[in-house]
Amino acid sequence: MSGESDMSVDNVLETCLYVDDLLRAETFYSELLGLRLESRQEGRHVFFHCGRQMLLLFNPLACREPSEQFPPHGAFGPGHVAFGVREAELPAWIERLNEGGVPIEKTIDWPAGGRSVYFRDPAGNSIELATPKIWGISDDSIAKPTDH
Repeated sequence: MSGESDMSVDNVLETCLYVDDLLRAETFYSELLGLRLESRQEGRHVFFHCGRQMLLLFNPLACREPSEQFPPHGAFGPGHVAFGVREAELPAWIERLNEGGVPIEKTIDWPAGGRSVYFRDPAGNSIELATPKIWGISDDSIAKPTDH
């Protein structure tokens, strides 16, 4: 690119995971994690609001097919996403996972501060609930429920 610029990308608008069972994934993300459904297209995708961002769940086979609307995309194998949660709320999230029968794979207390809890969604994707402090970011960066 030519020339210097002060422009930079500073927000993630949407994050995408690929799942093999959209209905199971929709139930998991809406009921267990409390995400608000935006839309669904049978056999292709389920979209959720996640604070001020979006979580997109795609059927990888359907998305790899050429479309006049979107370029093909897709991935196979487990992906990863980390959802930010406030430090004070993490114990309640751990309890919710336990009550939902979701095994916790690993909990990490990071040397620089903050904590992460890892588990799997029904498609095998690695899901992390992490406090923003793991990246030196304040809990204030997380949207409050009334913010979305």
